[in-house]
Amino acid sequence: MIRVLALRNALKQMKMTAAEPPHRDVPDGELLARGWAALPPAYRIPERTPTLAEALAYCRQLAESHYENFHVVSRFLPKALRPHFHAIYAYCRISDDLGDEVGDCSVGLALLNLWGRELDACYEGRARHPVFVALHETIRACAIPKEPFADLLTAFRQDQTVTRYETMQDVLGYCRYSANPVGRLVLYACGEVDEENFRLSDATCTALQLANFWQDVRVDFAKGRVYLPQSDMRRFGVSDETISAGVATPGFRDLLHHEVAFARELFEDGLPLIHRVHRDLAVDLDLFSRGGLEILRAIERQDYDVLSERPAISKRSKLALALRAIGGKALPFLRLGVRTTGKAA
Repeated sequence: MIRVLALRNALKQMKMTAAEPPHRDVPDGELLARGWAALPPAYRIPERTPTLAEALAYCRQLAESHYENFHVVSRFLPKALRPHFHAIYAYCRISDDLGDEVGDCSVGLALLNLWGRELDACYEGRARHPVFVALHETIRACAIPKEPFADLLTAFRQDQTVTRYETMQDVLGYCRYSANPVGRLVLYACGEVDEENFRLSDATCTALQLANFWQDVRVDFAKGRVYLPQSDMRRFGVSDETISAGVATPGFRDLLHHEVAFARELFEDGLPLIHRVHRDLAVDLDLFSRGGLEILRAIERQDYDVLSERPAISKRSKLALALRAIGGKALPFLRLGVRTTGKAA
């Protein structure tokens, strides 16, 4: 049985492969100018601080135009919570794009550092960007600490300089910053805050991150990143050349079989959270878990060959997953996992 305790201890054992260090002889102003030029104009910090109404509309538009499943996910939430989810999503979306969509790690780091200063200003009541104007209200209403927002920036900065992870513990250490804060932000927004919920949420979020990693091995490799643990790759006789060739060798299939089993155990560890929260949030948690498990099944259906074709969930399967999750709202015994003591659904 996988112990989520491993997530807390992961950073102690980190042995990671760093990319070439960013150039340090280019002024920040020039780096920022290059970065904003590579991004949508709407991402820039405006000259005039928007009103709260303008900021909320900005976040809603960003969330509903960038994430195809956001309408489905948000429909199950109480209407009063949706602006908070719009703001949190907008923060996560832009933070990710600042690091991933500019094509230069020096530029990405400069933008992420600026974004971190804007986060500090938000908590000091000096928000300028529409995301932070909206987020300030969410932070106030939901009593959200700075840590989960700052942790996400730590992960995005790490993406600029770290391209390989020696062990699974190292990968879990990355997920501690890249995935787990998102689940914790959701719990804060929904008023479902306690340590056990955090623990279960961490397991689910890490499992989702791993499922996406195993689904996107070739996509990430094209960006210069490999999230498969290097020690596991050596154990199964897999190298970067294997991935580059795009041919799923028997060793590669065995490696993916091993990693898929690991991710599935983490999903199982986190399933009791579905039965501990309000039924509206439970629908979304059920849907996310079903979706992640379906990604793992899609990998299995391809006999663990994620190199020749990216595993995907069909629209028909997505609809079936949504219907099952919705059914669990009315009939809790249809939900994933085993009922545990906790809040009534």
